[in-house]
Amino acid sequence: MRRAVCPGSFDPITNGHLDIIGRASKLYDVVHVAVMINQSKKGLFTVDERMELIRQVTEDFGNVRVEAFHGLLVDFCKERDIPAIVKGLRAVSDFDYELQMAQMNNGLSGVETLFVPTNPTYSFLSSSLVKEVATWGGDVSHLLPPVVHTALTERLRQR
Repeated sequence: MRRAVCPGSFDPITNGHLDIIGRASKLYDVVHVAVMINQSKKGLFTVDERMELIRQVTEDFGNVRVEAFHGLLVDFCKERDIPAIVKGLRAVSDFDYELQMAQMNNGLSGVETLFVPTNPTYSFLSSSLVKEVATWGGDVSHLLPPVVHTALTERLRQR
């Protein structure tokens, strides 16, 4: 079985994330979406909420597994016999950092990283930017799957 992982914090998952996951799901038999647990950061959504939203928006792909992880991504990969990490690149500025991470991950474990150029429609998109714009009342509905937009709107209303 060809297996890969798409890692991230996904707070929340955007159409850009979904595009990369969907494209990876066409190339691999199983795509693990690894939701990073970062104890030092307070997310807008809990890890469990993020995982549930990701499950909902990826269910049509049929070969996506959603899991949480903390620690080194290469350890997550080794434990599950995953030989490849799939990462989206939005801009040249992403490449410098991601190349260093890819080289470190390969040096630590032999896990390969595949870079997928982001669809130009989503080249500016990040979860942080979506949250900031939505916090100030901007319309981000076209940047998120509908169920995620609803969850984001409700969460911001609760704050």
